[in-house]
Amino acid sequence: MIFGYQVDKDIKLKILEEREAEPLFKLVDNNRNYLAEFLPFVEHTKRVEDSKYFIHSALQQFIDGNGFHCGIWSNKELIGVIGLHYLDLVNKTTSIGYYLAEDFQKKGIMTKCTKALIRYVYEEYDIHRIEIRMSTKNKKSRDIPVRLGFTQEGILRNNERLQGEFSDSYVYSLLREEYDD
Repeated sequence: MIFGYQVDKDIKLKILEEREAEPLFKLVDNNRNYLAEFLPFVEHTKRVEDSKYFIHSALQQFIDGNGFHCGIWSNKELIGVIGLHYLDLVNKTTSIGYYLAEDFQKKGIMTKCTKALIRYVYEEYDIHRIEIRMSTKNKKSRDIPVRLGFTQEGILRNNERLQGEFSDSYVYSLLREEYDD
């Protein structure tokens, strides 16, 4: 899956490569105001080199066996990113993060991609728990774990800075025994 996984006839997940820094930067830059509302990295992504650095770090993370980040491609256009923030094989846990271009919202794409990644994680790794966190103000992101059967565990208070203000985050989890493909 890491190197290429067809989610449906139009959507494919593929691990990000350094040569894709320009399309990644373009994705972030073209959706800057939309993404910055809930993603703190956006304000620090000012040049193609910043996206290249992210991809380089993500590839190192993959090499180290500590997670990975895939581009979400729609008919050869990079429209989003999904990945594992970390992969803790000692505690058998991981955390999923994702974002999608504004024009591709409300089409079920991210739900399908998240479901595919969950399936991959449970099939390929001995993981017991998957977590997803998001700002309490991010209803669209919250809808995804709810649709996929995750349980809301609580709220982390003021755990993230978004546009200069502290924000609370929901914590959702899915345990292996709750997973229903």
